[in-house]
Amino acid sequence: MPIDRQKWVGQIHLSNFINAYYQYRDLQCWPHVRSVLIVGSGQGLSEQILSWKGYRVTTLDIDETFSPNVVGSVHEMPMFADRQFDAVIASHVLEHLAEPYLDSALQEMARIGNYAIINLPVAGRHFQVRCKADIKGMDRSIILDLFNIFHKPDGIAPRYCRGQHFWEVGMRGFRKKDLIRRISCYFKVLNVYRNPDWNPSMNFILLSRFSEKSSE
Repeated sequence: MPIDRQKWVGQIHLSNFINAYYQYRDLQCWPHVRSVLIVGSGQGLSEQILSWKGYRVTTLDIDETFSPNVVGSVHEMPMFADRQFDAVIASHVLEHLAEPYLDSALQEMARIGNYAIINLPVAGRHFQVRCKADIKGMDRSIILDLFNIFHKPDGIAPRYCRGQHFWEVGMRGFRKKDLIRRISCYFKVLNVYRNPDWNPSMNFILLSRFSEKSSE
């Protein structure tokens, strides 16, 4: 990433806590899941929380600045065996890959993990109308996104988020339906939702098709 890595590794934002909470919450869909690979270790907050909750956590990052357990890229992980992990988490990671590497990253995640949680950034500015009431946990949101729907990234140049992202959800070629179609080649999509507490994030809950076949 074209940023001050040493400064970045020491920063903690509200979004880090929100992401860590939703990762833990989504993992609860699978009570039998114990071993987790976190791709993109970042500041390490998710690792600490999940370890504290009893998960066996391994971290992988391409940048050794973040002190991952394993240094490497998500699109090529020969160091891990087939279905080595119960679940793989990639939170705001895949958009840092140029488009030609996206399919190989998805395939590798599906190969080494039975389940996956993928969080991706949504393009543009976001406007939310939310209704919360202390009545049976009522919480309803409408999120509107404002961006150029005609713009299509080339997937090769990192033009977005200060030169960190090659593409984002909602852009032509990377709309929700496009990504679901692409992800579905390697995973069964169990759920897709917008994070109501952090509007720029779209979360995908997935079952590996390799795992699905092995259980038949």
